[in-house]
Amino acid sequence: MAAIVSQPILAGLTRSAVFLVVTLRPEAQHRQTVRALCADLAGLLRSVGFRDLDGRLSCILAFGDAAWERLFGAPKPADLHPFRAIEGKHRAVSTPGDLLFHIRAERMDLCFELTAQILARLGEAVTSAEEVHGFRYFDQRDLLGFVDGTENPVDQEALDSAIVGAEDADFAGGSYVIVQKYLHDLKGWESLPVEQQERIVGRHKLSNVELDDAAKPSYAHNVLTVIEENGEELSIVRDNMPFGDASKSEFGTYFIGYARQPRRIERMLENMFVGNPPGNYDRLLDFSRAVTGTLFFAPSATFLAALPDEDGDAQGAAAGPVATTVS
Repeated sequence: MAAIVSQPILAGLTRSAVFLVVTLRPEAQHRQTVRALCADLAGLLRSVGFRDLDGRLSCILAFGDAAWERLFGAPKPADLHPFRAIEGKHRAVSTPGDLLFHIRAERMDLCFELTAQILARLGEAVTSAEEVHGFRYFDQRDLLGFVDGTENPVDQEALDSAIVGAEDADFAGGSYVIVQKYLHDLKGWESLPVEQQERIVGRHKLSNVELDDAAKPSYAHNVLTVIEENGEELSIVRDNMPFGDASKSEFGTYFIGYARQPRRIERMLENMFVGNPPGNYDRLLDFSRAVTGTLFFAPSATFLAALPDEDGDAQGAAAGPVATTVS
Protein backbone atom coordinates (compact mmCIF):
# COMPACT_ATOMS: atom_id res chain seq x y z
CA MET A 1 0.00 0.00 0.00
CA ALA A 2 1.41 3.39 -0.97
CA ALA A 3 2.34 5.73 1.85
CA ILE A 4 0.05 8.66 2.54
CA VAL A 5 1.80 11.89 3.47
CA SER A 6 -0.02 14.15 5.90
CA GLN A 7 0.21 17.91 5.99
CA PRO A 8 2.67 19.10 8.71
CA ILE A 9 0.12 18.87 11.51
CA LEU A 10 2.69 17.48 13.95
CA ALA A 11 5.43 19.94 13.02
CA GLY A 12 5.47 21.33 16.55
CA LEU A 13 5.34 24.69 18.25
CA THR A 14 7.11 27.70 16.77
CA ARG A 15 7.73 31.28 17.87
CA SER A 16 5.26 32.81 15.41
CA ALA A 17 2.06 31.92 13.59
CA VAL A 18 -0.64 33.38 11.40
CA PHE A 19 -4.17 31.99 11.57
CA LEU A 20 -5.95 33.01 8.38
CA VAL A 21 -9.63 32.19 7.81
CA VAL A 22 -11.28 33.18 4.52
CA THR A 23 -14.68 32.71 2.90
CA LEU A 24 -15.11 31.71 -0.72
CA ARG A 25 -16.98 34.11 -2.99
CA PRO A 26 -20.05 32.55 -4.67
CA GLU A 27 -19.10 33.08 -8.33
CA ALA A 28 -18.39 29.78 -10.11
CA GLN A 29 -15.08 30.89 -11.65
CA HIS A 30 -13.46 31.21 -8.22
CA ARG A 31 -13.63 27.46 -7.64
CA GLN A 32 -10.70 26.74 -9.95
CA THR A 33 -8.62 29.55 -8.41
CA VAL A 34 -8.83 27.81 -5.04
CA ARG A 35 -8.25 24.33 -6.47
CA ALA A 36 -5.16 25.58 -8.30
CA LEU A 37 -3.73 26.97 -5.07
CA CYS A 38 -4.29 23.64 -3.32
CA ALA A 39 -1.78 21.87 -5.56
CA ASP A 40 0.59 24.85 -5.84
CA LEU A 41 0.76 25.61 -2.12
CA ALA A 42 3.74 23.32 -1.47
CA GLY A 43 5.80 25.07 -4.13
CA LEU A 44 4.84 28.47 -2.78
CA LEU A 45 5.85 27.31 0.68
CA ARG A 46 9.24 26.13 -0.57
CA SER A 47 9.87 29.44 -2.34
CA VAL A 48 9.25 31.49 0.79
CA GLY A 49 10.82 29.02 3.22
CA PHE A 50 14.06 28.79 1.23
CA ARG A 51 14.94 32.29 2.43
CA ASP A 52 15.69 30.81 5.85
CA LEU A 53 15.98 27.04 5.99
CA ASP A 54 16.17 27.20 9.79
CA GLY A 55 12.94 29.18 9.95
CA ARG A 56 10.74 26.04 10.05
CA LEU A 57 8.06 27.58 7.86
CA SER A 58 5.03 25.34 7.40
CA CYS A 59 1.43 25.73 6.31
CA ILE A 60 -1.66 23.60 6.83
CA LEU A 61 -4.68 24.13 4.57
CA ALA A 62 -8.09 23.00 5.79
CA PHE A 63 -11.65 23.27 4.45
CA GLY A 64 -15.03 23.91 6.03
CA ASP A 65 -18.07 21.75 5.32
CA ALA A 66 -19.73 24.00 2.72
CA ALA A 67 -16.43 24.72 0.97
CA TRP A 68 -15.61 21.01 0.74
CA GLU A 69 -18.90 20.26 -0.98
CA ARG A 70 -18.45 23.16 -3.36
CA LEU A 71 -14.80 22.50 -4.23
CA PHE A 72 -14.63 18.72 -4.20
CA GLY A 73 -18.15 17.29 -3.97
CA ALA A 74 -18.56 13.68 -2.83
CA PRO A 75 -17.20 11.82 -1.08
CA LYS A 76 -16.36 14.01 1.87
CA PRO A 77 -14.73 13.24 5.24
CA ALA A 78 -17.13 11.19 7.34
CA ASP A 79 -17.34 13.57 10.32
CA LEU A 80 -17.08 16.94 8.56
CA HIS A 81 -19.93 19.30 9.48
CA PRO A 82 -20.40 22.96 10.41
CA PHE A 83 -19.25 23.96 13.88
CA ARG A 84 -22.18 23.64 16.29
CA ALA A 85 -22.71 26.50 18.70
CA ILE A 86 -22.86 25.47 22.36
CA GLU A 87 -25.20 27.18 24.82
CA GLY A 88 -24.38 27.02 28.51
CA LYS A 89 -23.46 29.49 31.21
CA HIS A 90 -21.33 30.98 28.41
CA ARG A 91 -21.69 30.54 24.63
CA ALA A 92 -19.36 28.90 22.13
CA VAL A 93 -20.31 30.76 18.95
CA SER A 94 -20.28 29.39 15.41
CA THR A 95 -18.81 31.74 12.79
CA PRO A 96 -18.26 31.55 9.01
CA GLY A 97 -15.10 30.15 7.46
CA ASP A 98 -14.42 28.19 4.27
CA LEU A 99 -10.61 27.89 4.24
CA LEU A 100 -8.14 27.87 7.12
CA PHE A 101 -4.42 28.51 6.62
CA HIS A 102 -2.39 27.68 9.73
CA ILE A 103 1.02 29.18 9.03
CA ARG A 104 3.91 28.61 11.46
CA ALA A 105 7.57 29.64 11.59
CA GLU A 106 10.29 30.77 13.92
CA ARG A 107 10.09 34.23 12.31
CA MET A 108 6.97 36.35 11.81
CA ASP A 109 8.34 37.79 8.56
CA LEU A 110 8.21 34.32 6.99
CA CYS A 111 4.61 33.86 8.17
CA PHE A 112 3.67 37.30 6.90
CA GLU A 113 5.25 36.80 3.48
CA LEU A 114 3.55 33.44 2.92
CA THR A 115 0.21 34.91 4.02
CA ALA A 116 0.62 37.78 1.55
CA GLN A 117 1.56 35.41 -1.28
CA ILE A 118 -1.45 33.16 -0.57
CA LEU A 119 -3.88 36.08 -0.56
CA ALA A 120 -2.34 37.46 -3.78
CA ARG A 121 -2.86 34.09 -5.45
CA LEU A 122 -6.46 33.83 -4.26
CA GLY A 123 -7.23 37.42 -5.24
CA GLU A 124 -10.94 38.13 -5.58
CA ALA A 125 -11.88 34.48 -5.02
CA VAL A 126 -12.05 34.94 -1.25
CA THR A 127 -12.91 37.42 1.48
CA SER A 128 -10.90 37.47 4.70
CA ALA A 129 -12.91 36.49 7.79
CA GLU A 130 -10.03 36.82 10.26
CA GLU A 131 -6.27 37.07 10.34
CA VAL A 132 -4.67 36.62 13.76
CA HIS A 133 -0.93 36.91 14.37
CA GLY A 134 0.20 34.68 17.23
CA PHE A 135 3.45 34.85 19.15
CA ARG A 136 5.33 32.81 21.72
CA TYR A 137 5.01 34.44 25.13
CA PHE A 138 8.01 33.73 27.35
CA ASP A 139 8.13 30.02 28.30
CA GLN A 140 5.04 28.90 26.32
CA ARG A 141 2.64 30.86 28.54
CA ASP A 142 -0.69 32.36 27.59
CA LEU A 143 -1.51 35.96 28.49
CA LEU A 144 -3.25 34.71 31.63
CA GLY A 145 0.21 33.73 32.86
CA PHE A 146 -0.07 29.94 32.69
CA VAL A 147 1.91 27.51 30.52
CA ASP A 148 -0.33 26.33 27.64
CA GLY A 149 -0.17 22.93 25.94
CA THR A 150 1.55 20.93 28.68
CA GLU A 151 -0.54 17.81 28.07
CA ASN A 152 -0.02 17.70 24.29
CA PRO A 153 0.65 14.11 23.17
CA VAL A 154 3.93 13.33 21.43
CA ASP A 155 5.33 10.81 18.94
CA GLN A 156 2.99 7.87 18.20
CA GLU A 157 0.37 9.11 20.65
CA ALA A 158 0.20 12.42 18.78
CA LEU A 159 -0.19 10.58 15.47
CA ASP A 160 -2.96 8.39 16.88
CA SER A 161 -4.70 11.41 18.41
CA ALA A 162 -4.69 13.76 15.43
CA ILE A 163 -4.46 11.76 12.19
CA VAL A 164 -7.35 9.91 10.53
CA GLY A 165 -6.62 6.26 9.88
CA ALA A 166 -8.36 3.25 8.38
CA GLU A 167 -11.72 4.22 9.88
CA ASP A 168 -12.17 6.64 6.94
CA ALA A 169 -9.77 5.19 4.37
CA ASP A 170 -10.57 7.72 1.63
CA PHE A 171 -9.33 10.50 3.91
CA ALA A 172 -6.58 8.73 5.86
CA GLY A 173 -3.74 11.07 6.75
CA GLY A 174 -6.08 14.01 7.28
CA SER A 175 -7.18 15.71 10.47
CA TYR A 176 -10.17 17.62 11.81
CA VAL A 177 -9.45 21.14 13.07
CA ILE A 178 -11.46 23.39 15.36
CA VAL A 179 -10.41 27.00 15.86
CA GLN A 180 -11.72 29.55 18.36
CA LYS A 181 -10.57 33.08 19.12
CA TYR A 182 -10.80 33.86 22.85
CA LEU A 183 -10.59 37.37 24.29
CA HIS A 184 -9.47 37.71 27.92
CA ASP A 185 -10.65 40.04 30.66
CA LEU A 186 -7.14 40.51 32.03
CA LYS A 187 -8.17 43.15 34.54
CA GLY A 188 -10.73 40.83 36.07
CA TRP A 189 -8.39 37.84 35.94
CA GLU A 190 -5.53 39.69 37.60
CA SER A 191 -7.83 40.83 40.39
CA LEU A 192 -8.11 37.19 41.52
CA PRO A 193 -5.66 35.80 44.08
CA VAL A 194 -3.10 33.51 42.44
CA GLU A 195 -4.41 30.57 44.48
CA GLN A 196 -7.87 31.03 42.99
CA GLN A 197 -6.41 31.27 39.48
CA GLU A 198 -4.57 28.01 40.09
CA ARG A 199 -7.77 26.27 41.19
CA ILE A 200 -9.54 27.44 38.04
CA VAL A 201 -6.74 26.19 35.76
CA GLY A 202 -5.74 23.15 37.83
CA ARG A 203 -2.01 23.95 37.88
CA HIS A 204 0.48 25.98 39.88
CA LYS A 205 1.11 29.21 38.04
CA LEU A 206 4.86 29.54 38.54
CA SER A 207 6.03 25.93 38.39
CA ASN A 208 3.36 24.58 35.98
CA VAL A 209 3.03 21.51 38.23
CA GLU A 210 -0.46 20.05 38.25
CA LEU A 211 -2.43 20.44 41.47
CA ASP A 212 -3.04 17.33 43.53
CA ASP A 213 -6.33 15.68 42.65
CA ALA A 214 -7.65 16.39 46.13
CA ALA A 215 -6.93 20.10 45.67
CA LYS A 216 -8.50 20.42 42.21
CA PRO A 217 -12.15 21.48 42.07
CA SER A 218 -14.42 19.62 39.65
CA TYR A 219 -14.69 22.80 37.54
CA ALA A 220 -10.92 23.09 36.95
CA HIS A 221 -10.03 23.55 33.29
CA ASN A 222 -7.73 20.52 33.21
CA VAL A 223 -10.42 18.33 34.78
CA LEU A 224 -13.19 19.24 32.35
CA THR A 225 -10.96 18.88 29.26
CA VAL A 226 -9.99 15.27 30.01
CA ILE A 227 -12.18 13.04 27.82
CA GLU A 228 -12.35 9.27 28.22
CA GLU A 229 -14.04 6.58 26.15
CA ASN A 230 -14.11 2.93 27.21
CA GLY A 231 -11.51 3.71 29.87
CA GLU A 232 -9.10 5.32 27.38
CA GLU A 233 -8.23 9.01 27.39
CA LEU A 234 -8.91 10.68 24.03
CA SER A 235 -6.22 13.27 23.34
CA ILE A 236 -5.99 16.08 20.81
CA VAL A 237 -3.04 18.09 19.49
CA ARG A 238 -3.20 21.79 20.38
CA ASP A 239 -1.10 24.59 18.93
CA ASN A 240 -2.65 27.56 20.75
CA MET A 241 -0.90 30.91 20.65
CA PRO A 242 -1.34 34.25 22.41
CA PHE A 243 -2.19 37.35 20.39
CA GLY A 244 -3.03 40.91 21.29
CA ASP A 245 -3.19 44.61 20.60
CA ALA A 246 -2.18 46.48 23.75
CA SER A 247 -3.34 49.86 22.42
CA LYS A 248 -6.87 48.42 22.09
CA SER A 249 -6.67 46.47 25.36
CA GLU A 250 -7.18 43.30 23.32
CA PHE A 251 -5.54 40.23 24.85
CA GLY A 252 -6.36 36.71 23.79
CA THR A 253 -5.59 33.12 22.99
CA TYR A 254 -6.18 31.57 19.58
CA PHE A 255 -7.24 27.99 20.21
CA ILE A 256 -6.50 25.48 17.48
CA GLY A 257 -7.01 21.78 18.07
CA TYR A 258 -6.37 18.86 15.71
CA ALA A 259 -8.13 15.55 16.26
CA ARG A 260 -8.80 12.23 14.61
CA GLN A 261 -12.51 12.79 15.23
CA PRO A 262 -14.08 16.20 15.88
CA ARG A 263 -16.22 14.78 18.68
CA ARG A 264 -13.12 14.69 20.88
CA ILE A 265 -12.86 18.47 20.82
CA GLU A 266 -16.63 18.94 20.83
CA ARG A 267 -16.97 16.93 24.04
CA MET A 268 -14.25 19.01 25.69
CA LEU A 269 -16.08 22.18 24.70
CA GLU A 270 -19.41 20.83 25.93
CA ASN A 271 -17.81 20.08 29.31
CA MET A 272 -16.33 23.57 29.40
CA PHE A 273 -19.39 25.56 28.34
CA VAL A 274 -22.30 23.41 29.62
CA GLY A 275 -20.50 21.65 32.44
CA ASN A 276 -19.95 18.08 33.60
CA PRO A 277 -22.42 17.58 35.12
CA PRO A 278 -24.45 20.44 33.56
CA GLY A 279 -23.86 23.62 35.50
CA ASN A 280 -20.36 22.62 36.58
CA TYR A 281 -18.79 24.72 33.82
CA ASP A 282 -15.19 25.87 33.28
CA ARG A 283 -14.72 29.00 35.42
CA LEU A 284 -11.97 30.12 33.04
CA LEU A 285 -14.82 31.18 30.75
CA ASP A 286 -15.83 33.86 33.26
CA PHE A 287 -12.69 35.67 32.09
CA SER A 288 -12.19 34.33 28.55
CA ARG A 289 -14.86 34.84 25.85
CA ALA A 290 -15.06 32.86 22.61
CA VAL A 291 -15.77 35.25 19.72
CA THR A 292 -15.28 32.79 16.81
CA GLY A 293 -15.72 29.07 16.25
CA THR A 294 -15.26 27.02 13.07
CA LEU A 295 -14.67 23.36 12.16
CA PHE A 296 -12.44 22.36 9.23
CA PHE A 297 -10.87 19.25 7.72
CA ALA A 298 -7.21 19.25 6.66
CA PRO A 299 -6.78 16.53 4.01
CA SER A 300 -3.48 14.80 3.44
CA ALA A 301 -0.76 16.39 1.32
CA THR A 302 -1.19 13.36 -0.93
CA PHE A 303 -4.82 14.33 -1.52
CA LEU A 304 -3.87 17.89 -2.43
CA ALA A 305 -1.10 16.76 -4.78
CA ALA A 306 -3.42 14.39 -6.63
CA LEU A 307 -6.21 16.96 -7.00
CA PRO A 308 -7.11 17.31 -10.69
CA ASP A 309 -7.87 20.65 -12.27
CA GLU A 310 -11.24 21.29 -13.91
CA ASP A 311 -10.06 19.42 -17.04
CA GLY A 312 -9.12 16.34 -15.02
CA ASP A 313 -5.34 16.77 -15.08
CA ALA A 314 -3.41 16.22 -11.85
CA GLN A 315 -1.47 19.21 -10.60
CA GLY A 316 1.77 19.67 -8.75
CA ALA A 317 3.37 17.88 -5.84
CA ALA A 318 2.43 18.72 -2.28
CA ALA A 319 5.46 17.91 -0.19
CA GLY A 320 6.14 20.29 2.67
CA PRO A 321 9.29 20.66 4.74
CA VAL A 322 7.74 18.67 7.58
CA ALA A 323 5.22 15.88 7.07
CA THR A 324 3.79 12.79 8.76
CA THR A 325 3.62 9.52 6.88
CA VAL A 326 0.86 7.00 7.57
CA SER A 327 0.18 3.70 5.89
